[in-house]
Amino acid sequence: MLKYFVAVASVCLAGFIVPRQWRDTCGDALSALLAAVASGSPVRVLSVDELSRYVGATDSPGLYLAVLGQVFDVSAGRRHYGPGGGYHFFAGKDASRAFVTGDFTEDGLTDDVSDLAPGQIVALYDWLAFYQKDYTPVGRVVGRFYGPSGAPADALREVEVTLKEGQRLRAREQAQSRHYPECNSEWSSAGGRVWCSTKSGNVVRSWAGVPRMLFTPGSSSRCVCVNLEDAEHSDSPRLQEYEGCPRQAASCPLGTS
Repeated sequence: MLKYFVAVASVCLAGFIVPRQWRDTCGDALSALLAAVASGSPVRVLSVDELSRYVGATDSPGLYLAVLGQVFDVSAGRRHYGPGGGYHFFAGKDASRAFVTGDFTEDGLTDDVSDLAPGQIVALYDWLAFYQKDYTPVGRVVGRFYGPSGAPADALREVEVTLKEGQRLRAREQAQSRHYPECNSEWSSAGGRVWCSTKSGNVVRSWAGVPRMLFTPGSSSRCVCVNLEDAEHSDSPRLQEYEGCPRQAASCPLGTS
């Protein structure tokens, strides 16, 4: 139990740079763990075979699924996870990988996330936060992420390392989106245009900006809105004006795609 508490605490402390709902969820999880420690209640552990019986059928003991080794009672979502439901394939197993790959084949419904990219691991923890918030946690499944006592295994620690890298990348992307929100765009047979507004790129702000091409190493260019009054970011060598478009124009015409 203590080892699990430390593991959860380490992930939650990293939450200073993750969405607020993660911090709220972690606070709830830590409170529950502290209460369990105080009461001396052990963490329930289930074997893979035991978990496989919780598929919501008439003769099964319940309806469970697991994410990153954490088991949840999803009976409240029976119409989704129960027999005949659109997500019944998640029932009775840990299919963490499929939550972010969308591969719902037998091979894809696995808990092996060892080769997922940092951004995918962040998305997987978003799913974990969803289940922690909306469904009842019931224990841990013994296997890849937790040992027989319910203590974290090495695989979970490796995932947490990837998570921290994903959090760092997400924070950088969010910071970039505030400085360089994406342009609006539209296309027709005659050509297209890109333009900026105070809400383009789903970033609400006090300035509209002007369209520029932003070049990022290893990827193609994209249209972003630049605040010309922000000299620190508007003079970046990675920015390029659209040919034939006035420097301060909020809208730029484009040729046919």
